[in-house]
Amino acid sequence: MSEIILIETSTRLCSVALASDGRIRAYRESAEPHSHASLTSVFVKQVLDETGLKVSDCAAVCVSEGPGSYTGLRVGSSTAKGLCFASGVPLLSVGTLDTLVAQAQEDALSEGFDFIVPLIDARRMEVYTAVFTPQGERLGSVEPKIIDSGSFASELSRGRALFIGDAAAKCSEVISSPNALFVQTCPRASAMLRPAMRELESGNWRDTAYFEPFYLKHFVATVSKKNIF
Repeated sequence: MSEIILIETSTRLCSVALASDGRIRAYRESAEPHSHASLTSVFVKQVLDETGLKVSDCAAVCVSEGPGSYTGLRVGSSTAKGLCFASGVPLLSVGTLDTLVAQAQEDALSEGFDFIVPLIDARRMEVYTAVFTPQGERLGSVEPKIIDSGSFASELSRGRALFIGDAAAKCSEVISSPNALFVQTCPRASAMLRPAMRELESGNWRDTAYFEPFYLKHFVATVSKKNIF
């Protein structure tokens, strides 16, 4: 049997799933703001209790590697690494954009489209994105991109594009094309299953001690301009 714990914390949605032999057996999620630190470990315990399993019974723990929220990715990574260190179970990771593409395929949203463009919100009009084929092949690098009316003009001139992610709604306000469909959603842990299984079958283990999420942009701490004293 191939049980995998799946942890997705890259956006405002915190979700955890437990999969067994290619299907989701237990799932928890919450969109409560700023709850990742308090809920991720709780969700892991709940899905394990529901299935009667221990972490050591699993073949791997798989975590979203980003890009996405700095804090969310840190919580997910720390939780996954803690589980792996304590149990001796290997660590896997899946890119957030790959999860959104798998989610589009799983929900039958990708049918009839020539491109899938996952969009992760990076504040203001910036997103983390890449262009994929409907089969899930990435056509370029993952990059931060400022969205304007000319964004993805090349793809939209050549076919229909599905834009999916937590930045889809804001992008729909500036990208105007009859070839574009926008689906506002967050990546779910349950949709990580297929890419996680590919990583598991390929033996693409991550170094538990040195694994770091793919932040893409460096986190910059700012100092408040308010005079506290």
